Amino acid sequence: MFGFFGKTKENYAKLWLGSTPQDRDKHIERRSPYSQEIVSYAPVCGVADAKEALQIAQQATQKAKETPLHQRIAWLEDVATKLEEKKELFARVLTDEVAKPIHFSRTEVSRCVETIKITAMELANLKGETIPTDIAPSGKKTLSWYRRESVGVVVCITPFNFPLNLIAHKLAPALGAGNCVVLKPTPEAPLCASMLAELFITSPYATPDALSVVYGDAEVGSELVSSPIPRVISFTGSVGVGKLITQNAGIKKVALELGGNAATYIDANCDIQTAAKRCAFGAFYNSGQVCISLQRIYVHEAIYDDFAEAISTQTQNLKVGDPYNDDTFIGPLINEDAKHRAKSWVASAQNEGAKILVGGSEQNGIFPPTVMADVTDEMKIVCEEVFAPIVSLVKVASYEEAIEKMNNSPYGLQFSIFTNDLKLAQRFIDDSQSGGVVINEIPTLRFDVQPYGGVKLSGIGTEGPKWALEEFTQIKSITIY
Repeated sequence: MFGFFGKTKENYAKLWLGSTPQDRDKHIERRSPYSQEIVSYAPVCGVADAKEALQIAQQATQKAKETPLHQRIAWLEDVATKLEEKKELFARVLTDEVAKPIHFSRTEVSRCVETIKITAMELANLKGETIPTDIAPSGKKTLSWYRRESVGVVVCITPFNFPLNLIAHKLAPALGAGNCVVLKPTPEAPLCASMLAELFITSPYATPDALSVVYGDAEVGSELVSSPIPRVISFTGSVGVGKLITQNAGIKKVALELGGNAATYIDANCDIQTAAKRCAFGAFYNSGQVCISLQRIYVHEAIYDDFAEAISTQTQNLKVGDPYNDDTFIGPLINEDAKHRAKSWVASAQNEGAKILVGGSEQNGIFPPTVMADVTDEMKIVCEEVFAPIVSLVKVASYEEAIEKMNNSPYGLQFSIFTNDLKLAQRFIDDSQSGGVVINEIPTLRFDVQPYGGVKLSGIGTEGPKWALEEFTQIKSITIY
């Protein structure tokens, strides 16, 4: 086991008020979801800390705006290089705090490096264009163009499931575009956030006071969101909190990446074994704690039994256990509440007639990958976001039935289809009510360079470096007559 167990300066998350690290008398302990040992400490912050962080950010906006583009690019490149050098340290801390299997923690650090590098490259494309103002008879010939400028102050609020890479998806574009940022990371991984922020703050290319990090509960978050200082709120998390943000943010831009209920259709002519293997990965990766985790599988009745057997076999081959072992695929859920909720949903589905093919019962304190069969549309287990290693199989008679059921959801983040019929794949692209569509792969597939965002309750706005840069900038129109 790699953890920094014991109270040392290495496992204290720092309160950053601008470029100045601070501490508080009281701290919150973070315990490993796997061992229950204390792995990190975070200072207890309050509304006063949130206000001070916002004021520092506001005072630094002019310096941030005037920072040359080449310096901002060098800043991101410097952070990416240092993060790569400390990859194993970051991966171990990530596993300590959220119990992500170490293999996938290393993958997340690598993706975080790539996200920052891609953002640095995209900064070169952050440009405007000239406008022909004499295009209409009422117009006149002028020199007219627009450009993109920083918005000033951005508040970023991030979740526990990807506590490094999802911070990078916000920090790198926001700072790279010349803004100042106040970050409120998930309480479940304060040390991950503090360490990453320190790379940004201590870089020789950093804009002084451009980044602050505060910790806290809903009271701190409410102050950050409702304050008139920030011009953009970027949030990744639950639908419930997303609704509160939209109600309290006031007149400012809000970007929300919320829940999902990802689904796939298994067509009768697909490769059953390949589809089953990928679906097992997509459903149970990160213990199902992914917004685009595969939750609903609609299987054509002609191959339903064969597919059910194939995915059951694939699921049984996944190793459950110690997240510090290199070959572990699934570790524990983030906390006991999440585990109890998963158990209750499985029990509820059973009471309504569903069957457990694999899993369902706790293994050494860990909720295992679970495959449910004979699931119907009315069951809670397919109507709401599970956010646990549970996947449901639903038998359908046709593609038309499948796509109707897939779209009959308040969520619309990513859907997928497995089929060898090209025309059917093309129909699926048009028919899917989702922000992303994947053909012959799992809906859990996401490349960090792509646009990422959903429809309906899955959110508003788009992530991905290129599109986040647009979210964190505003257009200024210029005319010289």
